[in-house]
Amino acid sequence: MRRLSSFALPLLLSFAGFVCAAEPPAEHRGPACVGIDPYFLNEVWVKVGAQSCLKCHKAGGDAEDSKFILQDPSRDTSEERHASSQHNWAAFRAMALSREGDGDGKDKTQAKAKLDESRILLKALGKLDHGGDDVLKSGTPRYLVLEQFVRTVEAAHEGKPLPKPAITVANDPPFFAGIEMVDNRKLLRRLTLSLAARLPAPQEVAAVEKDGLEALDPILDAVMKEEAFYDRLAEAFNDILLVRGYDNGAESALSYDHFSTTRHWTQKFDLTKHGDEKAQTKARYKLADDYREALIREPLELVKYIVRNDHPFTEIVTADYIMMSPYTSRGYGMFEELKDKFKNVEDPYEYIPVRLHALKNRTGRDHQSSGTGYYPHAGMLSIFQYLRRYPTTETNRNRLRARMYYEHFLGIDVLELAARVADAAAVTAKYEIPTMQASECVVCHKTIDPVAGLFQDYYSFEGVFGPRKDGWFKDIFPAGFEGEDMPADQRWRALQWLGEHTVKDPRFATTMVEHVYRTLTGRKVLLLPKALDDPTYEAKMRAYRAQRREVEEIAGVFVKANFNLKTAFKAWAVSPFYRADGLATSAADPKRQAELADIGLARMLTPEQVERKIAAIFGKSWGRLMDKQYSILYGGIDSKEVTERAVDPSGAMGAIQRTLSNDIACKNVASDFAKPAEQRRLFPKIEPDVLPGESTEKDQQIREAIVHLHAVVLGRYDTIDGVEVTRTFNLFSGIISDARARKGLEQLENYSCRAEGEARFKDPNYTVRAWRGVVTYLLRQSDFLYE
Repeated sequence: MRRLSSFALPLLLSFAGFVCAAEPPAEHRGPACVGIDPYFLNEVWVKVGAQSCLKCHKAGGDAEDSKFILQDPSRDTSEERHASSQHNWAAFRAMALSREGDGDGKDKTQAKAKLDESRILLKALGKLDHGGDDVLKSGTPRYLVLEQFVRTVEAAHEGKPLPKPAITVANDPPFFAGIEMVDNRKLLRRLTLSLAARLPAPQEVAAVEKDGLEALDPILDAVMKEEAFYDRLAEAFNDILLVRGYDNGAESALSYDHFSTTRHWTQKFDLTKHGDEKAQTKARYKLADDYREALIREPLELVKYIVRNDHPFTEIVTADYIMMSPYTSRGYGMFEELKDKFKNVEDPYEYIPVRLHALKNRTGRDHQSSGTGYYPHAGMLSIFQYLRRYPTTETNRNRLRARMYYEHFLGIDVLELAARVADAAAVTAKYEIPTMQASECVVCHKTIDPVAGLFQDYYSFEGVFGPRKDGWFKDIFPAGFEGEDMPADQRWRALQWLGEHTVKDPRFATTMVEHVYRTLTGRKVLLLPKALDDPTYEAKMRAYRAQRREVEEIAGVFVKANFNLKTAFKAWAVSPFYRADGLATSAADPKRQAELADIGLARMLTPEQVERKIAAIFGKSWGRLMDKQYSILYGGIDSKEVTERAVDPSGAMGAIQRTLSNDIACKNVASDFAKPAEQRRLFPKIEPDVLPGESTEKDQQIREAIVHLHAVVLGRYDTIDGVEVTRTFNLFSGIISDARARKGLEQLENYSCRAEGEARFKDPNYTVRAWRGVVTYLLRQSDFLYE
């Protein structure tokens, strides 16, 4: 990392506002007596430097040849971050003291007239031939922050009293002061349902009741060995990577140029053992469907394999293998080579890690170059399905892939690096190569175009691998990463080179930790607030900083554990950001409300989560939400056209919820009563002949049954005389009372609600149907439908 320049340290030491510590911070390896102005860190850097200046004024940026060069603390390890902040502080201070006309030999009168004008303010306004034009407007909140900094620096330099800051850093109470944390038993249930699709076992509940949060560590170790966890992991990473949504069918991941004789192997596979032609046709359809699904799963099987085997999660961009099953290995033409390594060659979804041979073109020429004889695997970066999901065009030039690379693996939205060009036609007319010359274009393209160049050998539109026939573009920044050009001898393994550089970047670790947060909460981490004139800006900034501290702390744990992703899951599980009770948390103060807006969990479950929750509670899923149309209506995704899960309920969702609650209650209440008491999930300690109002003992028994239902269905631990239990009791007794008032009451439960294979359940007292009404009511509660 670049260290402080020779002029920076004296400037730092001369600043009257520095804080001199008796001992340096644990993470700081430089001089003990060099502090940083808090106003610079909390105001100038956050609101101006990081958002407006760093884009160009950095190594590899459009203004890298200027004297005002900054360092990006987000790319540093925690040990280096202090030095980078010191460097930036010194650079800003030097610019604040610099005046237009200083030492340039110009007319003294002209120089004198501008002597009181700080170069940094003039540059920010787009004056003095600033390549970035006017990045700030006079009088705007960001400009006032920078202006206040200049005044403070000037006063300190001249030995004058420091002006009172226009914006001060409040001495606020701890961020989570007054926040209610979810009960440990509820937390355990939330985790086992979310990660393992099951209710917690009695011994697990007993453990958290006894030992609290400390009991979660071994429980989560066991949970993360269950197959359901890996299914959940694959689902979560598909939500992020959307890799299941590539076009033109699953087989299109295997290009015609390299797999023309093998990718459609199901069409000629011998199926005579299945019988006549009709039976064989049916079997072939299933064979093809299983093969296609197996191909689509391959990238996510890589994620599962890495985590299951406790490999460093850096392998998501460095793994020198892909995952193949018996079915997909036939598509690659490698089945005969691999068949002895599979446990069951007829299982389409048994995957093993495999190194693919360097690709051979069917024409006999244009074979893939390789220094090892193998395909240069680079984890997800080089997987055919991932490349197919984010294809290129002659005009796009792999920029989509570069943009998604930054988003998926470094947590950067490159479209946020700069505002969209207001007049593209004018820029095109002014510059021969706008993406390399126009500052408003360069700010993004100097970042993404080098990475796009690293994908240059994967330019085949029909398939994946294949360099551009006319060679790589000349009117584009050369292949590389963050200011470092790729060595020519690394061309054949360019994506491996990129993966190696990626995992060394601290942003990789924080991004993976953010992905785990999204897996657990269904939300992305907070973005840096930008609207300084927002009345709740400071509150949102405080929430952002609190969350960033947590992300970076967990990222440190993740790195120290050799990038074992399971450590991130365990760290987030006990974090107050996950444990905060989102439904119980409220505040009257608008600013406090803004701080707490993203705290805790209060989100609608996804279609997949609802199905898993139903299966965990009732023993079998509903099934309808796995239908593609139902899933989309309920806020699901198809990874292609629909890529964001709906977070707000709609009328269609409400209708589905009503249908779901009716169906599930209908199919499970009578069938549960039909079983011996010791086998029941819902009603283990009550029978249909127990009626309300007949005795105190029977009312008590009904209330106990309701407490059990609340715990099983809703995850609530209500007292027997609690308000919610009383409300449910009144519903139960009210249904029976209404039924008694009717003449000609049907003595049997509804035909469609009978237990499978059994006759209609006898219900002379209407209690079974009343309990069905109770379960229907509970299934419509937010405690069931939301997390």
